[in-house]
Amino acid sequence: MEVLTFAYENRDLIAHRALEHVSIVAVAISIAVLTAVPIGLLITQSRRAATIVLYLASMMITVPSIALFGLMIPLLSLIGHGIGYIPAVIAVILYSQLPIIRNTYTAIVDVDPALREAGVGMGMDAFQRLRQVEIPLAIPMIMAGVRTAAVMNIGVTAIAAYIGAGGLGTFIERGISQSDPRQLIVGAVAVSLLAIVVDLLLVLIQKLLTSKGLSLGAAS
Repeated sequence: MEVLTFAYENRDLIAHRALEHVSIVAVAISIAVLTAVPIGLLITQSRRAATIVLYLASMMITVPSIALFGLMIPLLSLIGHGIGYIPAVIAVILYSQLPIIRNTYTAIVDVDPALREAGVGMGMDAFQRLRQVEIPLAIPMIMAGVRTAAVMNIGVTAIAAYIGAGGLGTFIERGISQSDPRQLIVGAVAVSLLAIVVDLLLVLIQKLLTSKGLSLGAAS
């Protein structure tokens, strides 16, 4: 009951922190899509490049988030943004690269060769095949990578509270430092619920972006 009372009494603050959280994740994931999808498309032209890029992205995702924040503090302090919103966004962008690049690369590589040949037979050049055939077929898998990145980085953003980025992680950080289980539970539950809501929203976006033919084929 104490947790519910705390949540009710601080509902406006919770909503404010949730908006801060969403702001960080939404901006970072949007930038990550704009960078990672083109990279995923480019490395389909070279297996060696794909191996190198995916290896580097895999290395990045293994770096503990708190360590990454610590590394960025002295670097970004040179431009006056060692803590707060900017390093949180950069961290989420970096952590989002692997799932989006990998899924984009895999989706394009796995396109049925017969469909590519059909595009050639229709007189399409490489760019037209990519835009009209390969990318539409790859959208479900690309969006799966985006969903993975978004849900994973909602948790990473919670840790960003330790560098003054705000968000729902503030409740967790204060709950630990003040030995207050109410804040800790409220923060953890709120982060989990936000992850569920974001994932469902991205599923809806995925359905809207997926061609009707693919949707019908999946349903059957």
